[in-house]
Amino acid sequence: MGPLAWLLTAQVEVAGSPVLVREIVGNVFGLASALLGLRRLVWAWPVGMVGNALLLTVFLGGVFTTPQAHDLYGQAGRQVFFFAVSCYGWWRWSRTRRLGGAPDGAAVVPRWATGRERLRMLAVAVLGTAVAYPVLAALGSWGPLPDAWILVGSLLATYGMARGWVEFWLVWIAVDAVGVPLLLRGGFYPSAAMYLFYGLFCAWGFASWWRTSARTARAPHDPVPHSYLEAAV
Repeated sequence: MGPLAWLLTAQVEVAGSPVLVREIVGNVFGLASALLGLRRLVWAWPVGMVGNALLLTVFLGGVFTTPQAHDLYGQAGRQVFFFAVSCYGWWRWSRTRRLGGAPDGAAVVPRWATGRERLRMLAVAVLGTAVAYPVLAALGSWGPLPDAWILVGSLLATYGMARGWVEFWLVWIAVDAVGVPLLLRGGFYPSAAMYLFYGLFCAWGFASWWRTSARTARAPHDPVPHSYLEAAV
């Protein structure tokens, strides 16, 4: 059996239940992406995309071999959307980094979203969940309402990270608060544990980006290179 075949079929037992190795590995990549994102490093995006590809196969139990009987189409669909939004984030952070990056050498300068940007996020959260819910219910997704919010909230958080908004950490916490009980009921224990840990990690990330944005606001207002202004648009 080759390494790829092993990764797609290997299981371990956790608390008496079978768990896919690729679910564990996918979540490890997700955690690594979060740590790199905390440090505002470009590598956060490609590392996260590897985790997205692995977790896509986990949540489509009807297509891929999984020990769970549930298809979480919202969870699976968000991996596809994550991949697309991550391409944007990768491009945006890479471009900003090439043009000078943040004063501390990172790829982005954290900032609070404007009032208009927050209203747009709220509108997308409400309308997106309202649209995703009946679609996921029609597809037969297990737990369609929480699954819909997890899908929409995750995309909002990923886009906010790409934009450098401090609030994206708070959106992730709201996603995790819904995701943990849903995944526990579905038997996706590594992902549930990851969500729980990630919620605590997001609180740390939020505090870190908040402090960085405050230091940036207090720093002397040196002239900003024109190239950096272009990258920030």
